[in-house]
Amino acid sequence: MSSGNPTGNDVRRRTMLISGIAGITGITGALSLSTPARAARGEPERPVNILFAIADDWGYPDAGANGSRAARTPTFDRLAAEGALFTRAFCAAPSCTPSRNAILTGQAPHRLGAGANLWSELPATFDVYPDLLEQAGYRIGRMRKGYGPGVFPQWPHDPSGPDFPSFGEFLQQQPERAPFCFWLGSSDPHRPYDPELGEQSGIDPADVDIPPYLPDTPEIRADAVNYLAEVERFDREVGDALQLLDERGLAENTIVVMTGDHGWPWPRAKTNLYDSGTRVPLAIRWPGRAAPGTVIDRLTVLSDLAPTFLEAAGLPTPPAMTGQSLVPALSGAPAARKFVVLERERHSFARAGNLAYPVRALRTDRWLYIRNFFPERWPAGDPQPPAPDRGAFADIDAGPTKTQLLENRDRPEFAEAFQLATAKRPAEELYDLASDPHSLHNLADRPASAAVQTRLREQLHDWMRRTDDPRAVDPRTDFWDNVKYHG
Repeated sequence: MSSGNPTGNDVRRRTMLISGIAGITGITGALSLSTPARAARGEPERPVNILFAIADDWGYPDAGANGSRAARTPTFDRLAAEGALFTRAFCAAPSCTPSRNAILTGQAPHRLGAGANLWSELPATFDVYPDLLEQAGYRIGRMRKGYGPGVFPQWPHDPSGPDFPSFGEFLQQQPERAPFCFWLGSSDPHRPYDPELGEQSGIDPADVDIPPYLPDTPEIRADAVNYLAEVERFDREVGDALQLLDERGLAENTIVVMTGDHGWPWPRAKTNLYDSGTRVPLAIRWPGRAAPGTVIDRLTVLSDLAPTFLEAAGLPTPPAMTGQSLVPALSGAPAARKFVVLERERHSFARAGNLAYPVRALRTDRWLYIRNFFPERWPAGDPQPPAPDRGAFADIDAGPTKTQLLENRDRPEFAEAFQLATAKRPAEELYDLASDPHSLHNLADRPASAAVQTRLREQLHDWMRRTDDPRAVDPRTDFWDNVKYHG
């Protein structure tokens, strides 16, 4: 784990001139299998480009390729058809800042100091894959939402790259022979929504799949339509980027990744370690490497992307990275990972004293085991606003669904959903996802599940210990309670 010394970023930049030429040499040699058409034509090899497109609050079910009836995502579906569709991909944390920090660093959020919290600061001593690629000769850039929300006074620019108005303007300045790595960060489908966009979308509310942890009402269906309209807008924007690649003859030599930073912004989804908060869409198109129509069921976490991009560029994976490269999986290697670990610390200013709600979870193909370190705290935030400018249960994003749930909490048809979203939770939770995919029936402490619970508990603790999670030693540490909140 990096030390957090603010001079580390300067050290990395001083190595750029030394490592650039050697890096490009390594890149060019490493990609001889990635562009077979170019090699067949006798053309010189070129380092592979990377286009990373990330939505804001886009959950797994809401893509056509993932089986949604209402979500119209032709670009995502095209990438899945022309490359690989991942069916078990998860964010490292169901909150914007730690999820994006984990993507950039390839590390578990608990290793990133303040960076495990929303609206925090990522110390500049942590290696991020755009910097490592830039040091090897890549040109890097980003548009709109990058690593945050948060602050980055130690960095010369957002850790995801210097800002550009659009991908098109970035490409206009791209040297012909240089490789690039671009972060296309959308703010869709983050709340608040424009109802007019939803109305204009033509999405039929009857086609929306309302999960069983929410009441099925016209208001909630309308809210979901507005969300899906923004999903469609993100999909169109990525489609425009693909067209630019085609027009410039870059598609054959560019890895395109399309995903979301965590689950949708609904009660019991975003900020929660259930699949509704952590499972995300993921498609990767890599001509010459990922065969068209590949479906990958391997348990995947988005911190795997950093080592994947580095390996694609012929660069080594730093030892600090806990993510695992997806290059073998994209090349057809069988799945080897038995579980992924998911986590959260503090999200918004939702509790008196700005306290966190720390959780760790171990997700296997079948089981979800959750450890709530402070079961006496409210998981969605305090029932009474902790500050004049905060609402009740402030870890749930404001919107029509939350309003309806809170205003009708005492009505029988809303009471269960309200409790599922807001009530205090036990120290341990265990769900059999084969029969309970929405994690509604906690099996923890039941005699029939005791052996499974013990095994998963031990696996989680062992992983926490091996990855230097402070909560492995001091489960009730107050470190993240005291990190500055910049929001």
